[in-house]
Amino acid sequence: MTANSAIALAMTGASGAPYGLRLLEQLLGAGEQVWFMLSDPARMVLDMEVGLKLPTRPRAIEKILGERYGAQPGQFTVFGREEWMAPVASGSNPPRALVVCPCTSGTLAGIAAGLSSNLIERAADVVLKEHRQLILVHRETPLSELHLENMLRLSRMGAVIMPANPGFYQKPREIADLVDFMVARILDHLEIEHELLPRWGETDDD
Repeated sequence: MTANSAIALAMTGASGAPYGLRLLEQLLGAGEQVWFMLSDPARMVLDMEVGLKLPTRPRAIEKILGERYGAQPGQFTVFGREEWMAPVASGSNPPRALVVCPCTSGTLAGIAAGLSSNLIERAADVVLKEHRQLILVHRETPLSELHLENMLRLSRMGAVIMPANPGFYQKPREIADLVDFMVARILDHLEIEHELLPRWGETDDD
């Protein structure tokens, strides 16, 4: 079976909506095929944090975000919470990677337990069992023992746990610089070229 080249991106209800949107923009700009999933709490956070009000219907979301970020025809597909016929729901057609950005502690726990109670959890379960790349951009602090145990369990399964902790060595001047730091790290793990920020040892001394 030929591996699917699509990248799946899921946004859940943790704070950090700008991370997910910027990542979506970069993936589409790089010409990647993107399969997108959005939880209901994520829609609320998008409104709270960036003033973006999205409808509940996947096709409507697809149109709004596709136009906003310049998606080409067929490049961007949005799947609903219980759209079980979506390719991400089956190991016969998994994406090459799944990024959950931002990722709530509840989603992290559901994935660690293999619950598959919604399409995001099921997609993560598929990616893990098919040994594809899973990146979880967790955004919560402080961390309880339960959070840490779930992270360790998923890390041992091969998932990349990437807390949304931007660095400062690039001398950020605005929030967008901090967002780009995290998105750049995600793109590095996906092996997608970008020019979001200089790499370590290449920063200016101004």
